[in-house]
Amino acid sequence: MIKVIEAGLLSSIQDNGRTGYQESGVIQSGVMDTFTLRIANTLVGNNESEGVLELTLTGPTLEFTEDHLIALCGADFSAEIDGAPAPLWRPVVVKKGSTLHMRFSKTGCRGVIAVAGGFDVPDVFGSKSTYLRAGIGGFKGRALDKEDVLPIGDPGKESEATFKRAEESPFTWSVSGAYTESVYSPEFIRVMPGLQFDEFTEESKRTFTNSTYKLSKQSDRMGFRMEGEPLERTTDEDILSEGVAFGTIQVPSDGQPIILLADRQTLGGYPKIGQVASVDLPALIQKKPGESVRFKWITVKEAQLLFKKREQEWQELKWIINKKLKEA
Repeated sequence: MIKVIEAGLLSSIQDNGRTGYQESGVIQSGVMDTFTLRIANTLVGNNESEGVLELTLTGPTLEFTEDHLIALCGADFSAEIDGAPAPLWRPVVVKKGSTLHMRFSKTGCRGVIAVAGGFDVPDVFGSKSTYLRAGIGGFKGRALDKEDVLPIGDPGKESEATFKRAEESPFTWSVSGAYTESVYSPEFIRVMPGLQFDEFTEESKRTFTNSTYKLSKQSDRMGFRMEGEPLERTTDEDILSEGVAFGTIQVPSDGQPIILLADRQTLGGYPKIGQVASVDLPALIQKKPGESVRFKWITVKEAQLLFKKREQEWQELKWIINKKLKEA
């Protein structure tokens, strides 16, 4: 088990989210950065969609009441285990009685902690994800708090084997910084035209990609509010509410774009100028309030090819990680 000494700004259990219930108004929720979810779980021998602890801006302080194999991925929270720097993107054994201390993120906004065996919390609608507004899923339907004690599941055979190797001879390699850099540092956030793209003025279409927007402090897991040059439509007609997705860019009447994220509602009634390409969602959600974002239009076909390439790269990386985990 793991005891929470300090909870951090917003720490909650998340997995890939719950699917198949949006028609009933149940949001998908889930981890904001699926890239880190997959890598962190693979590093500790879990299924790549197993629930992890998602951290935002300021990480927690945790006491380990048993030996555990963990992986820290995503934003750099200057993590220390018993006062010694804890490596990112690598499986690490934490001994019983040790304390993991994390601070305000130096780079990035969100990180995850994966534990071999996963967090032993009940599935709600097929997911361990915490839906904060509804108070369901995760650990008691809420973000972590002081004195919480998190139950850990039984590790599988792969996790046990990795734990044994790491305990006998700690791993000294990490996932390549070149690979993570390519994911988190695109020059632009690439976007495709949305369903109401043609209703926006030509000037607004150009403004969206020729100017810089800043991430507002009024942003959360539901959506990023962007601040910059306002966007205008050619019509004042209302639209019917329709389904929205992770990365849908809505534009309310003040002209300031809102990008819908993991805890988005199931329907949206604002006109949609664009949709963030899936490959750039991990980079987008690592932005901190006040940071700048620039957008670039691409076609659906280009987005599909980028997604296919990213998936191929992930499969190659997963193969390499599993190979390294089996090396003595």
